[in-house]
Amino acid sequence: MTAQPPPRSDAETTWTARYGDAPIWSGRPNASLVDTLGRARSTTDGAGASALDLGSGEGGDALWLAAQGWRVTAVDIAPNALDRGRVQAERAGLGDRVRWVQADLAAWDTDERFDLVCASFLHSWVSFPRAAVLRRATTFVAPGGRLLVIGHAGSPSWASHEEHAHAEPLVGPEEQVDQLALGDEWTVEVAELRTRTVTAPDGGAATLEDSVVLVRRP
Repeated sequence: MTAQPPPRSDAETTWTARYGDAPIWSGRPNASLVDTLGRARSTTDGAGASALDLGSGEGGDALWLAAQGWRVTAVDIAPNALDRGRVQAERAGLGDRVRWVQADLAAWDTDERFDLVCASFLHSWVSFPRAAVLRRATTFVAPGGRLLVIGHAGSPSWASHEEHAHAEPLVGPEEQVDQLALGDEWTVEVAELRTRTVTAPDGGAATLEDSVVLVRRP
């Protein structure tokens, strides 16, 4: 008898449907990730250092990190998103630098420690304990390593439907730092509210606010 795969969770079903049959993102890395890490260069960056990308989606950030020399573990709940990232990694000659892990971050844990842990726009409109997941992420950071959290600080002006609702309230950088519940030994290197201009659904320009937090373990 052929073993049956385990049933999908509601979150996995929802996100798999969200990613559908074609790419939904540009494939480019998040600008705030590139900018923030570029300003925070250290001897542990790239050149074989390890990075963990939480909620990696189709792999834009993970592929950029791999191209800079990081050994990346990319974790996401949607298998079709990970498949797209894996294909792009192979095309870019980065297949041996990225490990793709399909898992629900609400429950996922690891004994590994990483020089960089990043979570870019780790939000969900289905039930998701974001604050608890990010607190757990602090335990994945190796000594001397960093945690980078980039998130929406507010909903877009045109948001009025379920797709832009979030399971947990959006927070600014100061509240994000508080939610991480860091010990006194940690250093907060960046806690900023950044604005960016995007194209709204009606074709006009709109401004979004992002929370950017970078913390370092001694």
